[in-house]
Amino acid sequence: MTYYTPRGGLPPQTDLLTDRAVVKQAYTFIPKGVLRDIVTSTLPGFTGTRSWIIARPVAGGATTFSQLIVEISPGGGAPRPEVEDGVEGVVFVTTGALVLTLEGERHVLEEGGYAFLAPGAEWSLANEGDEITSFHWIRKAYERVDGIAPPASFVTRDQDVEPVPMPDTGGAWATTRFSDSADLSHDMQVNIVTFQPGGSIPFAETHVMEHGLFVLQGKAVYRLNDDWVECEAGDYMLLRAFCPQACYAGGPEPFRYLLYKDTNRQIRLT
Repeated sequence: MTYYTPRGGLPPQTDLLTDRAVVKQAYTFIPKGVLRDIVTSTLPGFTGTRSWIIARPVAGGATTFSQLIVEISPGGGAPRPEVEDGVEGVVFVTTGALVLTLEGERHVLEEGGYAFLAPGAEWSLANEGDEITSFHWIRKAYERVDGIAPPASFVTRDQDVEPVPMPDTGGAWATTRFSDSADLSHDMQVNIVTFQPGGSIPFAETHVMEHGLFVLQGKAVYRLNDDWVECEAGDYMLLRAFCPQACYAGGPEPFRYLLYKDTNRQIRLT
């Protein structure tokens, strides 16, 4: 398995500025070419770290989550990355080795490493190696429900979770589910979706869930609202609720993306 990781830098002054970045009412498309040094942020409480913040709640856009690509240099890290007690998170490592200390237990997350961090959990991050480590960090304010306890934190790996084929697809479309989608304690899912070359979403999905899709591997043509957009490893798509979506995967390798969605909660009206 391979996972695209941005490296930053700046394009030469001779480059044209034309790219595929677009922000529309229904979606935002951030191509890998805009993940440059100049748009990184430093994070309070972290050392030796920079990040690309690729999603945050904004008026007229996605409202339920934030997503960061975080890069930690050797010796860097944070003793308390999450400072909001009611916020849950997912960390997914794309390169290097990340030391996660979760409720006093030490875990080394390498490429494909995945951790769900429950709201209120005590955890820290460190890069104890000799190379840069990079990971996605998805954060959401946990929505509590009377009578349902919040889910527990856990650590796993992409390589250890068997993808589940979608019905009637012959394995052309499958989802690596890191938690049970029917478990009402979870109010979000962060999964990996895989299409074999030629696989597709054969209808325009239109639903209440917001999505963040970071392309880890491969390429495809993705339908976003009324546009067909070419995408490849390193590109990011942010979909508002009810944005129609579909795709056709190209070759020669699988098309895989890290997918966020909010789930399992009634719509609050008051």
